[in-house]
Amino acid sequence: MGKPGPRWEYRTRINCAAGDDSGTGCATAAAACTNGQFQAVVLRRLVSETGAPVPGEQGLWSQWGLTCFPQELPGSNLPTLAMIRQAFREIDFAKGGVTIQPVGNVTLVNLPTFFQASWPAAGVAPEEIDTSALLGYRLEIQPVLQSLTYVYGDGSSSEPTQSLGGPHPTGDIRWTYRRAGQVDTRVDTTYGGRFRLEGGSWVTIPDTVTIQGTPVTLTVREAKARLYQ
Repeated sequence: MGKPGPRWEYRTRINCAAGDDSGTGCATAAAACTNGQFQAVVLRRLVSETGAPVPGEQGLWSQWGLTCFPQELPGSNLPTLAMIRQAFREIDFAKGGVTIQPVGNVTLVNLPTFFQASWPAAGVAPEEIDTSALLGYRLEIQPVLQSLTYVYGDGSSSEPTQSLGGPHPTGDIRWTYRRAGQVDTRVDTTYGGRFRLEGGSWVTIPDTVTIQGTPVTLTVREAKARLYQ
């Protein structure tokens, strides 16, 4: 048998520049493929039987082509949109909190009660950015407020809304209780999101996550008229 000769060695990288100067980063690479992969640049060089690059230009990495199927090339290990969706779902999202007026978490039957949503310091809130590394690429994910659902605790809740509510008398999220008792109220947050790789432009994540808010116990009392002589 003859001695093994030189062979081509391949590697891939996401086509984050997309061949233009638009500054879109990896956004164009994400849009170029419809199979859940990023468009990849295929590089190759000629190596000897020992794996060392051969002398000359053929031993240098050079672009060989573009592909939407980098997983079919030897040694390719690139992020996919499925990986990014999973990373989005694993974010430590902030749990919505709710403040209530009248103050003191006590209200009256037949009295409009006002609700206002907020987010604590813990967790990643809407418009904040979660940064991590994904297979060697800098991945930034920014949760986006999709909708809020106010749960009033008496079996009723609001329609999904983007309103944060507000205090009396201007707040637009309000509920009137008809019975006395204690109820657990909360606001549930549905997050959408967007991502970017290597500081490029933002790309919408085709997914949402709903996070149940922190419950707040509200006491509903019934005011009774009394006649004094």
